[in-house]
Amino acid sequence: MEKHNILNKLPKAELGFFPTPIVTLKNLSRHLGGPEILMKRDDLTGLALGGNKTRKLAFIIGDALQKGCDTVVTAGAQQSNHCRQTAAAAAQLGLECHLLLGGTLPNDINGNLLLDQLLGAHIHWTNQNRKGEDIPQVVAALKNQGKKPYVIPYGGSNALGACGFVSAGIELETQLKNIEISDVFFASSSGGTHAGLMLAKTVLDAQYNLVGVQIDKDEDHDSAFKTQVTKLANETSVLLGMDIVYKQSDVLLEDGFLGEGYGVVGAAEQYAINLLARTEGILLDPVYTGRAMAALIDKVQKGGFDKSQRVLFWHTGGAPSLFSYASKVQ
Repeated sequence: MEKHNILNKLPKAELGFFPTPIVTLKNLSRHLGGPEILMKRDDLTGLALGGNKTRKLAFIIGDALQKGCDTVVTAGAQQSNHCRQTAAAAAQLGLECHLLLGGTLPNDINGNLLLDQLLGAHIHWTNQNRKGEDIPQVVAALKNQGKKPYVIPYGGSNALGACGFVSAGIELETQLKNIEISDVFFASSSGGTHAGLMLAKTVLDAQYNLVGVQIDKDEDHDSAFKTQVTKLANETSVLLGMDIVYKQSDVLLEDGFLGEGYGVVGAAEQYAINLLARTEGILLDPVYTGRAMAALIDKVQKGGFDKSQRVLFWHTGGAPSLFSYASKVQ
């Protein structure tokens, strides 16, 4: 990694607590009858109740600070974990924060939205637009006010954000040492986590399967999600001075758990959330990790693993949104 790695040369904001621990889910493994299931606890990164976005924001906001920006602007769904952590990072670093959230102001303010407000974010409601379609207008208005805004992409998923998960993949390898795992399961939505882990796996010549569980249906048929992940992985490779080039077939994606769509909790997510809570005392979220864990549980129950194998689930956080989905997860 050393001859290619410029991660240490990139500007970086110190936002969380690392490395995050790896634990063995003994009760869940026993309940399912094998294989041994490990969990990487990125829900414990420490930034406003934790989550994987801390890793991405470290490099993205590091760049914003280096460029002298005083305001950050990003977008997401009403219960966006990315937006909550962006608001927390901005508060910690003395930046103004503007969040463009899909939908309209609800009657009950809870979950991530409550935290956004407590953290001092300026919230703009954008109805059906939840992926930043209206950011240019907000940025123009901020510039007219004399602000110097920095746009953070949806999910923090650009090449800089993906660098956070190149670093995370290296962290994982250091923690595993001589422990062999066959698969790493994780929620794959905006693509940065997936792209970064792909690069780390390649550079380290790790032998596990990297299984991204697709969370959101493809909205743009001209740019399928696999294509987006491939493009982002290649852009990150270029940023880091690597000569690694991926093709779409290199992206391993489990797309059989999309259910009724993004943020719609079904029986699979409900079962996974309740099972992990009651066997391990660990909370999943209803949008991302609940769906990803449902995919892992399903594969175990269908005999997709040998009982002697060891698999790892990457917990990307998001538990605050449970409060907004209370009637759907019980």
